[in-house]
Amino acid sequence: MATTADFRNGMVIVLDGTLYTIIEFQHVKPGKGGAFVRTKLKGVVTGKVIDKTFRAGERTEEARVERRTMQYLYASGDMYYVMDPRTYEQIPISQSTMGNAKKYLKEGLEISVLMYEDSPIAVELPFFVQLTVAATDPGVRGDTATGGTKPATLETGAVIQVPLFIDVGDTLKVETRKNEYIERVT
Repeated sequence: MATTADFRNGMVIVLDGTLYTIIEFQHVKPGKGGAFVRTKLKGVVTGKVIDKTFRAGERTEEARVERRTMQYLYASGDMYYVMDPRTYEQIPISQSTMGNAKKYLKEGLEISVLMYEDSPIAVELPFFVQLTVAATDPGVRGDTATGGTKPATLETGAVIQVPLFIDVGDTLKVETRKNEYIERVT
């Protein structure tokens, strides 16, 4: 059990049976009444952000969440399989737990898997991945007066907006959090 004095950014707590990460917190001591702590919490599984106020000294359950670096292997049906590179143990992860990360999964990609009580609860991708363009319309020179964009389908099935000069077969650096093109690698 942890008290409000133990709160820190990134700490994972259990609230009403759901795991939340503390995004930010603020201790408040008003001139009248008791002190309290205002927090912004993000659901680990859902990603939903809520505001919650705790009385000073209130106890909450701290969740022991372990972050493991794993290697993505393959998908079968609605299950995704990852491997711990140290023990070679393979772990299945459901499609709902994988969330939007599945758009960028490429065989051999190293990802972070959050484990709670030896079960995967969330997946975190690296900030940037390199993927090849599988399909895009040809960009015609002179189409725009300024830089334009067009949709491109990547090898994993993700669709992002890219500049007109990008062609099929180009390898791109993609920002996974914002779903954005960063630069052409080759």
